[in-house]
Parts: sequence; C-alpha cells; structure tokens
Amino acid sequence: MMAHSMDDRDSPDKGFDSGKYVRYTPEQVEALERVYAECPKPSSLRRQQLIRECPILCNIEPRQIKVWFQNRRCREKQRKESARLQTVNRKLSAMNKLLMEENDRLQKQVSHLVYENGFMKHRIHTASGTTTDNSCESVVVSGQQRQQQNPTHQHHLLSIAEETLAEFLSKATGTAVDWVQMIGMKPGPDSIGIVAVSRNCSGIAARACGLVSLEPMKVAEILKDRPSWFRDCRCVETLNVIPTGSGGTIELVNIQIYAPTTLAAARDFWTLRYSTSLEDGSYVVCERSLTSATGGPNGPLSSSFVRAKMLSSGFLIRPCDGGGSIIHIVDHVDLDVSSVPEVLRPLYESSKILAQKMTVAALRHVRQIAQETSGEVQYSVGRQPAVLRTFSQRLCRGFNDAVNGFADDGWSPMSSDGAEDITIMINSSSAKFAGSQYGSSFLPSFGSGVLCAKASMLLQNVPPLVLIRFLREHRAEWADYGVDAYSAASLRATPFAVPCVRTGGFPSNQVILPLAQTLEHEEFLEVVRLGGHAYSPEDMGLSRDMYLLQLCSGVDENVVGGCAQLVFAPIDESFADDAPLLPSGFRVIPLEQKINPNDHQSASRTRDLASSLDGSTKTDTETNSRLVLTIAFQFTFDNHSRDNVATMARQYVRNVVGSIQRVALAITPRPGSMQLPTSPEALTLVRWITRSYSAHTGADLFGTDSQS
Repeated sequence: MMAHSMDDRDSPDKGFDSGKYVRYTPEQVEALERVYAECPKPSSLRRQQLIRECPILCNIEPRQIKVWFQNRRCREKQRKESARLQTVNRKLSAMNKLLMEENDRLQKQVSHLVYENGFMKHRIHTASGTTTDNSCESVVVSGQQRQQQNPTHQHHLLSIAEETLAEFLSKATGTAVDWVQMIGMKPGPDSIGIVAVSRNCSGIAARACGLVSLEPMKVAEILKDRPSWFRDCRCVETLNVIPTGSGGTIELVNIQIYAPTTLAAARDFWTLRYSTSLEDGSYVVCERSLTSATGGPNGPLSSSFVRAKMLSSGFLIRPCDGGGSIIHIVDHVDLDVSSVPEVLRPLYESSKILAQKMTVAALRHVRQIAQETSGEVQYSVGRQPAVLRTFSQRLCRGFNDAVNGFADDGWSPMSSDGAEDITIMINSSSAKFAGSQYGSSFLPSFGSGVLCAKASMLLQNVPPLVLIRFLREHRAEWADYGVDAYSAASLRATPFAVPCVRTGGFPSNQVILPLAQTLEHEEFLEVVRLGGHAYSPEDMGLSRDMYLLQLCSGVDENVVGGCAQLVFAPIDESFADDAPLLPSGFRVIPLEQKINPNDHQSASRTRDLASSLDGSTKTDTETNSRLVLTIAFQFTFDNHSRDNVATMARQYVRNVVGSIQRVALAITPRPGSMQLPTSPEALTLVRWITRSYSAHTGADLFGTDSQS
C-alpha cells in the first residue's frame, strides 16, 4: 500500500497547517532513512530530487517529506538526550553511593570523637596526679603497635602485607586519618570526585574517590604504571614478585622521585606492594615502606637520593552497578623535611601539593583514558591521544632530568665563572641520546653532548598564575630569538654559530596553535610558531619561522596547592611522533603558608591582576606569599664550542632572571593607591609597549626624545 491520508488523531507525523498526515510503508521509511543517514537536513531541491528518483515516494507531497525529516531529527535528538540523562543518572547514583559512604564515615568519626571526649573527661576527673596523655596518638600507628607486640612475625612479608591492607582500608573508608575536604573540590556528576587532605597526622596524606567508566582490572593496570600519571616519578623498579596463597601478589619495589627544584635532593622509597581481591569483588593494591627491621635496605641506593617513607597507601577499586568502577585512592608519605632548606619545608609539608601532584593526578589520568576509550574526547590534529600524552610525558621527563642532573644519567658539573647563581652541567654520555627521550636521530651532524644552565630563585608576593601566563603569552619580553635559533639548529644537519646574547632581544612574534588539553583544562599541549624580523643583513639568517612544542600546566585558577610549569622544546616542521625533544622551561611552586585550617574564608580567597592594582587591602597571608621559580635551559654543543656555549647559556639565563625580576615588580600587588607614572614598574611597561610598537610599525612612538 502506498501513502494514505487519514485523520490527525492517529498521526505521528503532522504538517504545520494541514489537517492530513501520511502513513508510510516500510519501503518508504527505508528509503527516507537511507537519505537521512547521508543528510539529516536535506534542502528543498534535494527533497524534490528524492521524489523524482524514488517512485515509491511519488504520491507524497514535498511538504510531508519535510515534516518527516523534521520529526526524524526530533526523535534523534530525544534519543540522544535520553541516553545522556541515563548516563547522568548513573553518575548521580554512583556519586550518591559515595556520599552516603562518606556520611557513614563521618558519623563513625563523630562517634569516635564523642567516645574519646567522654574518656578524656573521665581521666581528668579520676587522675590523682600528673599523667602522661597518649590518647591523641594517631590510629595510623596501631598496625605498628601490633607488629611490635608480635616480634616473631616482623619479617614475615605476608603478615606485613595483611597489616598494610588493614591500615590502608581504614584510611580509605574509615577514620584512621582525620580527613578534611579540600577547598574548591566539590563533588558532582561532572566533577573529579571527592578529595580530602589530612589534618594533624604523621606525615602528609591525601585521599580521593571518584567514578570512572572502566573495569576494575583495567583501572588497576593504569594506576600501577606510576610514571605514566605521576610526572615527578623517575622510575619504578620491581625487584621481586612473590605470589600469595589467596591469589594475590607481593612485590618489592624501589620508587625514585624527581626533586621539583634545584635546591633540594630527590627522594626514593623502598616499599612492599600487595595486590589482592576482596570478598565483595573489589580489587585493592596497597603499599608501604620497608625499613631495615622489616627487610628493607638501610639507606637509599644512590647518594643523589634521600630515603623517604611511605605509610600505608594505595587504591581500592570496586565494581559499579551498570558498569564502571568506583576508585578510592590514598597517598600517605613522610618526605623527611629535615633534609631540605627551611625556606622549602612548606613544599614538603603540604597535603594540598601532595593531593594535586599524586592523588588527584592519578584520578584525572584514569578519567582521561576512560573518556578517550569511550570516544568522548575528539582531537582534530590527526594524532592519537596516546601519542599526545607521550609528548607531554617526554617534555616533563626531559625537564626533570635537566633540573636534577643525576650522575648515573651522565651529568657532571662544569667549572663556574666564580659566581654561584647559575649552575652549568654537561652530559656527554652516549646513553643519554640512545634512550627514548631523545631518539637515535638526535644531533644529526654535530654535537658532543648537552649542556644545561639552571637556577632557582625565591619570589615574594608574586601571583604564580599571572607570572606563568606572562611567560607563556609574552615570550618576546624575556626570550632571545638568536638563542632560540641556535636551539632549533640541533634539528638540522647544518651547524649554527653560537650567538651573542642581546640585551634587548631580537624582534619576533609568536602564534600559539593548540594541540590538546586535559578534561579539566589544567594542562595544555601546543605548538608555538616563532617568526623573526630581520632589520640588518647579519640578521637575515634569523628571519625564519621556528616551532616549539610547549606544555603549559597549572594555570587553572580553581586549583589549590598546585604548581605551574611552562616547558618547551624545538621541533621541525615534520613533527614526527618520535621527534627528538630537548626540553627547557620554568616551574613555579607556591610555598604554602601556615594558616588556621578552620579559616576557610582566607584559604579560599583568590586574587587576579586587576584586583592587585585597585589598591584593596590584603591580608597577611596574601601579602606574604612566596614561591620558588626554577629555570632550566638545555643546549647542544660540540667539542670546539663547549666553552662558548657555556658562556652564552650562563649569560642567557642571567638575562632571563633579570627579565623575570622586572616582571615580578610590575605584577606584584601593592596595598594603597596605584603606582605613579614615574615608578620603575610603569617605565618598564612603557618600554615594552614602545618597543613592540616600533617592531611592528617601524616608527618611534615618542619621536627622538624617547627617554623622557
């Protein structure tokens, strides 16, 4: 039967101003569906062409076909919206389950505190003299007390593993640690999850729990690969694997962690890692340090490291109804703050920094892979997400290698020029260039090694986000185009002469081309195109475009306690997946001030550049903030140019430090009114504006008397 006209009451496909509708045959619906698959919104000409080419549609009016496509698009939209709402509902259900568990944990904590309060009152009333109060000791040490009560089992790995499991579970889902929710991390269907940090416990600790659309064993595989998500992890070496009778495994692991700055030593952990399944179907991986008394070594394996302690930590993965997993992650460490300078100790005593660098980073990494696996993340540059992640990891790893300069990687110090502000290290080891970080094609025709110039400086009252954004967006104000050209020459077969560092820099412009960003926009991978302008014959060799692969992270204003960094490496136009990278850059680490944890108002207050100029009154915490800025630049050299490259690198880093100090003066918030036009900060800004104007127009903005 062909199309029939019937009454409106029975029609799912109605015209706008017609009292009739069309009932379509299966053949007609099939023909229309084929067209819809190719073009969901055909034009009037396309619909008329369809009627001419399809005989079974010849007795249907073009208006009715238009209505069919409108209704078909509406049904498709409703289907997608229904699927989206079902997904949101599953997330809300899982998040509700997490919140209910968190509420139960808090109720247990309240009951425990009420019991302790009553016990303390009883002791006060019954005490006849001065007594020693040990009631405030953390529940975390209960496992160690049990271990001391049973010295015969102290060296038994399985008993240590079971004890570690019990302590970890008490932290992940119980009250062994006094957790407080991290400011700015609110739970919700689109949030990363529930994030908490420790208060008044031994060492520093952080906890996070969230929902991901991956199966538990896949999540465990991702999280066990610590270097893939923890950017400060140098290596994880499994020294021994022991199966247990319950189907689990015990591993003896050595973990090496990069130092974040040149002012401190790296850390390492010697741990026992226990992986097993629980009776409810959950999978758990827990870990803790081994001491010399429990079978571990007496000290670090290398003099470049300081032995740190990992208290019971790990992750609990529970299967979720309807698919996916609920993850509980706990990190609890003691980084031995006594071995670092006092000015840096807040960096090693901050649970917030631990949460951002380890706990939250692990959860974000799993969520990123889950959304890439489901196809929710689309990249328009033709690169697979795994390739782009590898680029980010290689940039971070290369920068960390330069900052730390480990002797077993081939780095050795170079004699200085008498000043100690800049450290110069060289690496002539062939193993450095044979690894995956640099590739076999590195230094094609020249180059006996790599030279690194690095320094760290302490800045006062400088907003870290404003500083890192300025370095990213205004490269011409601190970089030297000739030095950039020399760095890019390492990718070409033709050697390039060592440039003289220019005080005024070289006129250039930059265009930032985005490649990828993480889900919460806390990290950006991009290509920077640098274009130079030659104003003299000797500068003609510099007036060519160059490209940098750049990673910018930590620029999210909502992140609390995190560090920011800008790392870049020269690349050529081909930009192959295995392109060699020699990263340089900056790392900004805020040093957290000791404040009252109950003072949420001051802890959550933020500042931007505009508010720093409006003369508003600042609190002591805001006006006494400090940060550590670490700078590292790497250059290639050959046997004949090593000393010249060292001189150039040392002077270049000093110039960069001077530029940053001028920038810091300009962006430092000051109480009171705005600076007068004759202030050094205002004159610095005027010089930047006039120089940029002259570079782009060729004219002097103020004529001949530019100084006044």
